[in-house]
Order: sequence, then C-alpha cells, then structure tokens
Amino acid sequence: MAEGARVLLTAKTKSKLENEVALLSLFEELALAAGREIMRHYEAGFTVEEKADSSPVTAADREAERVILSGLRGALGAIPCVSEEEASGGVLPVCGDEFLLVDPLDGTREFISRRPDFTVNIALIRNGVPAAGVVYAPARGLLYSGGAGAAFEMETSDGASVKNRRQIAARPVCTPPVIVASRSHSTPQTEAFIARYPGAEAVSIGSSLKFCMIARGDADLYPRFGRTMQWDTAAGDAVLRAAGGRALTLEGTPLVYGPAGGEGLEAFTSPFFVAEGRAA
Repeated sequence: MAEGARVLLTAKTKSKLENEVALLSLFEELALAAGREIMRHYEAGFTVEEKADSSPVTAADREAERVILSGLRGALGAIPCVSEEEASGGVLPVCGDEFLLVDPLDGTREFISRRPDFTVNIALIRNGVPAAGVVYAPARGLLYSGGAGAAFEMETSDGASVKNRRQIAARPVCTPPVIVASRSHSTPQTEAFIARYPGAEAVSIGSSLKFCMIARGDADLYPRFGRTMQWDTAAGDAVLRAAGGRALTLEGTPLVYGPAGGEGLEAFTSPFFVAEGRAA
C-alpha cells in the first residue's frame, strides 16, 4: 500500500471513506498485486476445479482473493467485504450502508482459455451505489479507476507501477451503436437486442472490460440478459458512472447493490440490465 494512501486513511476516513483519492490508490495497488499473482499462475500453468454451481475456479482466483482481502482488511477492517470465492464458500458478512465487493478474477473462463480479457475487480458500495471502483486487466496491462465523478485509464508494463494516467469519458450513444456483449454468456435475448439496432457493430469481449469500453468512449451499449453477481459488475459500473455513463435495469432504474431477496449467494444476484454511454 502506498505511503500516501496509508497517511490519508485516518480513523475518520476509515469510518466514512470520505477521501476517494486515498481509497482508489489502495484499490489500484491491491489490484496490481493481485494481477501479479494471477499472471504467475497464467504463465506457470494451473489446475481447473469446479465449484458447487459448476463454474470453474483455479488457484489464481484464490491467491488473488487472499492478496486483496488481506490488504483491504488491514486498511479498512471495519468495512464488510463480500468477495466471490469466500461467498461461494458460505462466508457472507452482514452489510450495512458501506461495504466492499470483490471479484478477484472476473472472466475465469477467459483466463483458462488464455484469452487476455480477465480482470481484477474491487469496488466500494455506499448506500446501494458503486461509489468507487477499480478494474485491472493484467494480461492487457490496462488499469481503470473511477470515483468522485472522474474515471481514468492507466497502462502498466511491469505489473507494479502505472503510467500514462488519462481521464476518460463515455460518449453519447451513437446511431448505429457499437454493442459489446459477453463472449461466454450470449443468450437469445442478447441476439434479439442487437437485432433491434440495424447496422450496429457487435463486439465480443469478456469480463468487466465491457463497462470500460463504454467508459472510454469506444462502445455504446452492453446488454446483459444472463445470470450476473454483484461482484461481477460493481467495479465496472463504478468506472462507467464516473465516466458519465450508467447501467439500468430493464425497468429503467440504476442498478442497486446490496443483499436483496433470496438467501446466501442469491441475495447478491443482479437483475438483467443494459449499460450505456452518456445520455444525449
């Protein structure tokens, strides 16, 4: 953790998380550290296991989660943290107005297939809203950060430091739009949605990078008509909102985060949604 972040995270900041600069600095450093663990397994090889819900998991998922949770709990111990692998094992803390959502390796299928679209996702939720978040794609050397009304894209060549930090912004939705969709989770509803836009360009990409493509102004719409968990979307949603975009349910309301309905993991299931660029 950067010394500047350590100094800024005072007792007041820990309880109220008023300083998004310090918080995002912490998120960025932990995402980079988790990314280094992921790439170590990516290069050395790994065994694929199956969780209770039949989704895949590897040692890279677990090691990345260990790195992130150790850092978060060391700096922000009073803030509940919901993380995918712990949650899958039945560890679900009581969440209040503020809590953290972590997906240590979003896009495990991309990772297993050795496609570079997997990410590390860390987000702060405040009153149901993703107030700050970081998305890191270690195989692409790209880090996205969003909070306090501004979003940024950074490059990293060594997995330890960032350069070329630049502010990004979502564009107004174009006609015809560029539509990003899941490579691994396409559905008939997704295909029907794309068909509603004659001449649209459809781009397949994995993980939360779909949010980031809209946030940086390279795409316009991301429809999701399949099962998604809140830790899959929170960090990307935070970056997109900070860049001027939004993610809406099919009823037209912003995604809300926090346990709602159902027991266990089901309480953190997201509704179908469409993410989009800046409103005209």
